[in-house]
Amino acid sequence: MRLFVSVDLPDDLAASIETVQDELRDASGLRFTDPEQTHVTLKFLGDVGEGQLDDLRRELAAAVSDASVEPFSARFGGLGVFPSLEYISVVWLGVEAGGDSLTRLHEAVESRTVAMGFEPESHEFTPHVTLARMEHAGGKELVQNVVREREPTVGKMHVDSIHLTESTLTDDGPTYSSVDSFSLE
Repeated sequence: MRLFVSVDLPDDLAASIETVQDELRDASGLRFTDPEQTHVTLKFLGDVGEGQLDDLRRELAAAVSDASVEPFSARFGGLGVFPSLEYISVVWLGVEAGGDSLTRLHEAVESRTVAMGFEPESHEFTPHVTLARMEHAGGKELVQNVVREREPTVGKMHVDSIHLTESTLTDDGPTYSSVDSFSLE
């Protein structure tokens, strides 16, 4: 199973996320994420065997304990891209509040999963919500303009758990389902 660790955004933010995505709809080359499946990825794990699940669950519970993050409020807004405005592969929504707690959770999950043998991240963690992936640069100029000129606010949520999430690839894009949840202390 293809897994990642996430903080899932609530359904009540989907309409606001879609409104932000609508500003980019005319940009050719963008493949949009489903607003109802948006999340902050804390750690992408990749293919995980069924035999690893019990150990993974135990380590994620320990990571939540290690992080010592109490339930908190996260606010989402602002736009950015990876890796740069000149070469765009991902368009994302930023985290305006709660980023420090998300980073602490990421660091604890990263430490525990790397110790289990999962690949370490190859880049610095930036808490974000992926809005779209750029498949070709046809709409790059429109994306650049929207990212430079707009500072949308999407809303906030109460974060009280992280999720072990399965990603199933389909012809219509990935679908996500929660395998397990781990409550914050």
